[in-house]
Amino acid sequence: MTITKWSAFESLVERRMEEEKIPGIAIAVAQYGNVLYERGFGYADLHTKEPINPDTVFGCASVTKSFTVMSMLKLAEEGRLKLDDPVHLHLPEFELCGLKASDSVTIQHLMSHTTGLPPLPRRTEINRLNDHLMYIAGEEYELLGEPGEYFSYCNDAFLLQGAIIERLTNRLYRRFVTEKILAPLGMHRSTFSLEEIAKMDNVSVPYMKNGQTGELEAVPWPHLGNYEVGGGLRSTVKDLLRYGSVFVGGDTEQHVVGKQWLEMMWQPVHQVGRNLFYGLALDVVPDYAGVTLVSHGGSLQGVSSHFGLVPEKGLVVAVLINATSMPAEAIWRAAVNTTLGLPLEHDVSEEPHYEATLEELQKLAGTYQSREGGSISISIEQGTPILTFADESYVLRASDSDTLVIVKNENPMRFFFKDDELAWAVFFGFRMWTRQK
Repeated sequence: MTITKWSAFESLVERRMEEEKIPGIAIAVAQYGNVLYERGFGYADLHTKEPINPDTVFGCASVTKSFTVMSMLKLAEEGRLKLDDPVHLHLPEFELCGLKASDSVTIQHLMSHTTGLPPLPRRTEINRLNDHLMYIAGEEYELLGEPGEYFSYCNDAFLLQGAIIERLTNRLYRRFVTEKILAPLGMHRSTFSLEEIAKMDNVSVPYMKNGQTGELEAVPWPHLGNYEVGGGLRSTVKDLLRYGSVFVGGDTEQHVVGKQWLEMMWQPVHQVGRNLFYGLALDVVPDYAGVTLVSHGGSLQGVSSHFGLVPEKGLVVAVLINATSMPAEAIWRAAVNTTLGLPLEHDVSEEPHYEATLEELQKLAGTYQSREGGSISISIEQGTPILTFADESYVLRASDSDTLVIVKNENPMRFFFKDDELAWAVFFGFRMWTRQK
């Protein structure tokens, strides 16, 4: 790897930090267990000017989900469950509102966000996983479809894996993950405990942008309750390289889960983009300049993260940022591109250009909502589609008759139709948003 290549990468990182007001970022790259690059940029604490380094602790947000699935696969390897087991085999009280055949939802549906459960209001005050079963069973909602029919990111369904882990092992979820994954891999600066975080040094301060001033403001670490199963790990990029070594056969003497089980995590389960699929808690690009790109990102209060690997090259890359809604994925992909010798801006795919008729656009226009919070609006202004989301407006373009693309970042939004002429849902932010009635 030439210094010139990493210099170009670092210039990109510094530019993005200035553009997005990123307080601090840590990046690490390894190949078959050998560290190729690691560096911290910016500050862990803007007040004290404490610098970031590869040992700085950040939130991992939804990168945590792959730890949960790895834990489930370990139980499968031991013969204690099967991925096609009905959920109610292990959680007899499990039920979804409106689903007649409760045994049609399997463990794999939980792992791949394909249960049919729509986004639900976030209930962080629920602190016992058994209680979350009652919450899901007692809520009123309309299922998106049959299990396996649609993909929609759903933390509430995903975290039921934590309940299964606790039932089968008689351990708290966080203790099982710590004992079976974190400790054997030497991930000693990784924890689910805010009490432990308070005892550590070199811990990043979480930040969020003030919606009115645009300035960064320090925020407390969020108390997640049961949602720690999907986003509660705090870690470092160095520790995440140790975790990644399990996937690519790097220098680790500890057996965590067999290779044949881990490879199941990046087998495509559901297509979520033009060249993007979701497996088991991991995104999959089957052909990224001739290799497989496997990753997962996360975003929480004060956290942006992205972690992933290129199995054929033994490559593992981790990016952690101490602020919400930052371009962790774009920076992660630039690090991958640098290592593979690709242009920095090389992307997963390009959305084509399509001249949509006014009639086609009008079928997409409307307000769509998510019970997880908020709504999005698609309007047509002088023939141009406009997205309004979180008090911001974005110009859109069409890439086919049922897909609009946000021009600013080229992110696609796919619309779904049933019997009506109007779209009934839009896939945005990895979630299905349904048309407001």
